[in-house]
Amino acid sequence: MSDFTTLPDLALRSYRAAVVAASDESFEERENLIHPWEPRFSAETFGPKGQEYDGWETRRRRSLGHDWAVIRLGMPGVIRGVVIDTAWFKGNYPPFASVEAARISGYPTVAELDSADWVEIVPRSPLTGDTRHEIPVADERIFTHVRLNIHPDGGVARLRVHGEVTPDPALLTGLTIDLAALENGAGITGCSNWFYSAPNNMLAPGLARNQAEGWETARRRDDGNDWAVVRLAAQGIPDLIELDTTNLVFNSPGEFRVLGIDHAGDDALPPADGDEWFELLPRTSVQPDTPHRFRLAQDARRPVTHVRVDIYPDGGIARLRILGSLSVSGAEALTRRWNAR
Repeated sequence: MSDFTTLPDLALRSYRAAVVAASDESFEERENLIHPWEPRFSAETFGPKGQEYDGWETRRRRSLGHDWAVIRLGMPGVIRGVVIDTAWFKGNYPPFASVEAARISGYPTVAELDSADWVEIVPRSPLTGDTRHEIPVADERIFTHVRLNIHPDGGVARLRVHGEVTPDPALLTGLTIDLAALENGAGITGCSNWFYSAPNNMLAPGLARNQAEGWETARRRDDGNDWAVVRLAAQGIPDLIELDTTNLVFNSPGEFRVLGIDHAGDDALPPADGDEWFELLPRTSVQPDTPHRFRLAQDARRPVTHVRVDIYPDGGIARLRILGSLSVSGAEALTRRWNAR
């Protein structure tokens, strides 16, 4: 994908990532690196350590070496690009940075991370102040942790690590799971509109805290309706659909419908009116600011790889959940993907 920033940010705090260690955080805390919001700044806001910044800032080094921060990704995956954002750091940004990554099973301690097999995915690269540096990554391996190195010191507002989620199949096989969860490897392959917020938001972990943390479209002025196609984690058999309109008090859809398809490819799906699509849930009324749950009819519990959610005519969805289990073929596909990288 040419614009890797449309992929999920694997290092986002709201996606359960964490900054587990840093060489120094004398001026500003390491946790600021992975906040979901854009960096903020208020001029002449001074605390006991000087001007306050919404980022990670280390002291001025008076010795050899460089500063670093280790992030445990909220979701393991193949990294397609990183964004090193020095927003508002104009006289105190690092002149260079590099990024390393590692794949470590289980829940390693900081000491275990230090001795891990780290590989460089972004070589030492020049930075400028108050700038978003978008750097593509060409490495097909799955990673669970990244290490941001700044040379020699300074401040970075945000680190974004965009990629393709690749879950551990051992944690999904044989269980009832959310087949549409971003953290399980699901994703959006197409949608009609994302004027206010992106459709991947409705697949995110946890509950939406406000309207912006879901998917919301512009107001339609024609006879059509909005829709989104979700590639499930792998082929699975759905049992229950949850559509949550929490926080959408005056802009929820009036109705929605869900179709399914068992499709070998990830994209290039036939149109929604094609014969291959079948109905998982018929056109159904929904209420504002409400979580809705619908058990599927027995004849709808069949293998699917993608679902299409139609909303009528427009509006927003806070969260979409497709609860079910992986098929044998789906579990095998996930295992191959996990072991191949």
